[in-house]
Amino acid sequence: MTTRSTEASGPPSGGQLGPAGIFDMLLAYKNTAVLSAGIELGVFDALAAGATTSSEVAKRQRLDPRGAKLLLNGLAALGLLQPEDHAYRLSAAAEKFLVRGSPSYIGDMAKVMASKWEWEALGKLPEAVRHGGTVTAENAETPDYPYWQDFAAHAGAVAAPTAELMADVLGPWASRREPLHVLDVACGHGLYGYTLARQQPHARIWSLDWPNVLPLARERAIRMGVGDRITTIAGDMFELDLGGPYDVVMITNVLHHFSERRASELLRRAAGSMTDDGRIALVGFTISDAPPAAEAAAHLFSILMLIWTSEGEVHTESAYERMLVGAGFSDVTLHPVPALPLRVIIARRTAAGSSAELVEPPSGLVVEPGSPAQKP
Repeated sequence: MTTRSTEASGPPSGGQLGPAGIFDMLLAYKNTAVLSAGIELGVFDALAAGATTSSEVAKRQRLDPRGAKLLLNGLAALGLLQPEDHAYRLSAAAEKFLVRGSPSYIGDMAKVMASKWEWEALGKLPEAVRHGGTVTAENAETPDYPYWQDFAAHAGAVAAPTAELMADVLGPWASRREPLHVLDVACGHGLYGYTLARQQPHARIWSLDWPNVLPLARERAIRMGVGDRITTIAGDMFELDLGGPYDVVMITNVLHHFSERRASELLRRAAGSMTDDGRIALVGFTISDAPPAAEAAAHLFSILMLIWTSEGEVHTESAYERMLVGAGFSDVTLHPVPALPLRVIIARRTAAGSSAELVEPPSGLVVEPGSPAQKP
């Protein structure tokens, strides 16, 4: 696998870990709870709107005065608020990132990164370790899992820069590919396909996901100005007739939900729906030969996959290359996302295998008002 860009990484600094550091780890859930509550209750918005004291915040947001005072002190303890003579003001970071309406607002990511679904599942981590996989009745592999609606609605803050990178990497090739038919598998918020469509006016996007997610994807497509160039496909990506042939297939933040065997199956299905010399575009965490401390986010994400899936985990870079080559792809390149632990992986479809001649409506297709006709 070729890495086309680089980023600095290394083990965290700080020397030997002592009791204080271990206590910080044990108490970290309280930081999450305090920050999530501050976002949910609109504390940062109230202060940005002119409230200065805990009683003013309580009145504006309809909170108990004592509860508001203790919460504001907790947020001040985290450095998100600055106390001044019984009053509070926003820190620079809170003002920039946690006030709704700010161009840099990321507060709604709490509904993804600190969701009740993850919170409850993490409480069963010891059982999952003993079992070797999820022990929850509802999990990331459950059809119509409600979490995916929150993910589609709120994960754009993190997905946007990754989608821009993917579109930029595909851009020189995609601009010469006309027509440009794109299948976005497990599209979620749809940002990956719609960002490419915005950059490539000749692109048409087929967005595949569960029925409860697709209305959110369509809303985003309309907001991004590409709603007249998308078609939605509802159902199971392992069971549906994917149609095709497509010039690009996107599989983003998905393959870590499955074992290498199962992920390879999905890649082979994707390859069978593609044109020769098409491109597959993947997004996800990867693991290299570096020590786990140098790639902490990826290894901790594998813990989430352990409690949330039957066989999922973050795959190694060598596993991705092995899966892609085995599915009929070549020229595999890995592109680190600046300031994020995610990777964009691009590969070229080389082996014959696409049997479709025209893009036909796959079974399970949902055509919502405003969708384009099925054949280009």
